[in-house]
Amino acid sequence: MENRELFSNLAIFPPFFVRLDGRAFHRLSRALHLQKPFDPAFHASMTAVCRRLLTESGLSPVFAYTFSDEISLFFLTAPFSGRVEKIDSVTAACAASALTIELGCRVPVAFDARTILATAGFAVDYLIQRQNEAWRNHINAYCQHALVQEGMSPRDAAAALQGIPSAAMHEMMFARGVNLAATPAWQRRGTLVYREITGKEGYNPLTGEVVETTRSVVRVLDEPPLFSAPEGRDLVRSLTTGA
Repeated sequence: MENRELFSNLAIFPPFFVRLDGRAFHRLSRALHLQKPFDPAFHASMTAVCRRLLTESGLSPVFAYTFSDEISLFFLTAPFSGRVEKIDSVTAACAASALTIELGCRVPVAFDARTILATAGFAVDYLIQRQNEAWRNHINAYCQHALVQEGMSPRDAAAALQGIPSAAMHEMMFARGVNLAATPAWQRRGTLVYREITGKEGYNPLTGEVVETTRSVVRVLDEPPLFSAPEGRDLVRSLTTGA
């Protein structure tokens, strides 16, 4: 039977990304009556899922980047000896169960997962790409919601926006009193969740000496820099190389 498990030993070497996408989350949104175009509580839950993936999953990703119903995880070490099937399935399962807990929902939650070969340099380009997608998603969400509020069906609103340049969509919302450049940063740029090693001065009562200890803390950036800017590139390089 094992010789029919054609992909069970397909392996990847670090560094790599795993990207998770919510499956049929439009139905989940309706079931939970999520706020449109963005629900702060849902975003907080997705951020909490990222934190759990970093600290409780046993998978040890270096950082997570999330927007909408998407999470990208970056790995410098490969769990499960790099076996792609197991990495994808366990990561998606951990994310789904964590989100179920965070939302307290009673409807099925699922993510699909894909593994993406990376290098430290590619990690910058990848996050620039995903952050650009976060911006496009943000514009489209606001415009579609505005058209639906004005009487269009969601299908017709999506069709009406097809092919419209982002600048025109920006003006469309500005005419309706919404400056998309002034919306919350997490809606426009996504959220970065990462571990950071910090030092702390302590006291050893046995020796009477002052000692320096280190610990790992999770940082959440709801206002991340643009990854295409020097500050953003430097941040990603420091996370992907440890420098």
